[in-house]
Amino acid sequence: MNHDSVSAAAAPLTLHGRVIRAGQAAGVALVSPAPIGFLGGVDPDTGIIIEPNHPLRGECVAGRVLVFPTGKGSTVGSYTILRLSKAGKAPAAMINRESEAIVAVGAIIGDIPMVDQIDVDLISSGDRVCVDGGVVTIERG
Repeated sequence: MNHDSVSAAAAPLTLHGRVIRAGQAAGVALVSPAPIGFLGGVDPDTGIIIEPNHPLRGECVAGRVLVFPTGKGSTVGSYTILRLSKAGKAPAAMINRESEAIVAVGAIIGDIPMVDQIDVDLISSGDRVCVDGGVVTIERG
């Protein structure tokens, strides 16, 4: 392996999406292949995913850049996201393929940077991710 291929592999990947909630945040990615429903799916006091049969069941969203295709479920999920924020257990940022109203409102009222229209398949759990408005920078973990 030559130095050129090592440098190319280490270069950060930059993606551009649509700002749902402006802000800056960075953290380690937690990536879900499945939609996330916050009401009944995430414990608002601990940040742990509790939805039965969810691929991330048992994982904690607190301080992570939470990457998932889209949200699902009850409109009360917005308030679950707000409760996570007030408890200090919210994700540092959220990234979606396609945002929907429940998660978008939760991000806005919970003051959590959020971007969508991102190819979430390009991000892996453990990657270091920075969100700055609509710009998402990924460094492989």
